[in-house]
Amino acid sequence: MTRIPFAVACCCCVLAWPLSGSAEDGPRATAEIKGCTDAAIAGTATLHERVSAEGIKEVTVKMQVKGLKDGKHAVHIHEVGKCEPCGDAGGHHDPGPSGQSRPDTASDTVPATDINHPFHMGDLINLDVKNGIGKLEHTTNRVTLSPGRLSIFDGDGSAIIVHAQADTYCDEESDLKKGCAGGAREACGVLRPAGKP
Repeated sequence: MTRIPFAVACCCCVLAWPLSGSAEDGPRATAEIKGCTDAAIAGTATLHERVSAEGIKEVTVKMQVKGLKDGKHAVHIHEVGKCEPCGDAGGHHDPGPSGQSRPDTASDTVPATDINHPFHMGDLINLDVKNGIGKLEHTTNRVTLSPGRLSIFDGDGSAIIVHAQADTYCDEESDLKKGCAGGAREACGVLRPAGKP
């Protein structure tokens, strides 16, 4: 009778065991991006949740938008799944027990006392636009697509907003002023659950 060493047998069992959180098993979402007032602005956003080896839910956001002016544009997940008009998307997604969803301060008082930016759960990095095409790829563990306290699919859904200017992240006292989170809303897309490709 041929004997297989114990270490080899254990290794084979481990390799055959399916890993949780594989690259393809998590929930997905999409948004069709449209200009708030400019019909020439259009694009898509895709979100894909995966679970890390430590059990942390991570969402990769990919966007491509055309028709924006070259430069950096702030991008945030907003707290309501409405885009018509873009103001109906509400503030930044921030479901915490004392969340302050206002994207920037209501006044130019420095230092601001009524701001939680850039610490909202829906705060993302800037979209970089070159030759009229904006691209973004970013992974965050601040939101989830699956059920839970950080889910963007709560009772009123969520939308993704592209702003007219860059987000300065408002992390310096001199930055804590109106407009530091990107200013006017330039494009919006309602986030919707999507099936696996």
